[in-house]
Amino acid sequence: MIRVSVTKQSNYPVSSAPIKKKLADFLAKSGIVSDAEVSVAIVGEAKMMEVGKYLKDKKLHNVLSFTPTEVKGFVYPPDGTLHLGEIVVCYPVAVEESKEENVLIAERVYELIEHGAMHLLGIHHAE
Repeated sequence: MIRVSVTKQSNYPVSSAPIKKKLADFLAKSGIVSDAEVSVAIVGEAKMMEVGKYLKDKKLHNVLSFTPTEVKGFVYPPDGTLHLGEIVVCYPVAVEESKEENVLIAERVYELIEHGAMHLLGIHHAE
């Protein structure tokens, strides 16, 4: 079973249920078939800057992903659950990007979540 938890600032009109379903489906299609969990946080600009403060570029990011370890492959802790990590989305940036791309805000938020999930699975940008 794939478990997705979603936390968000209360003033952001994001529905957790579709995010949980879409992300669980995406992970299953990506080969995650065992017990796994991932967390998603929808935050504002100040929180995103705080979360990304250790990054070299010091800019406001639309999405960041954090894995529980830096080792190749996945590590199964003693509880048998695959802890994939956390995805953090900056809602105000997603709103601006949705306007620029002429897409629904919910669609852009999910695109960012999926992008973050790909990073958790080891799929990164070409350098």
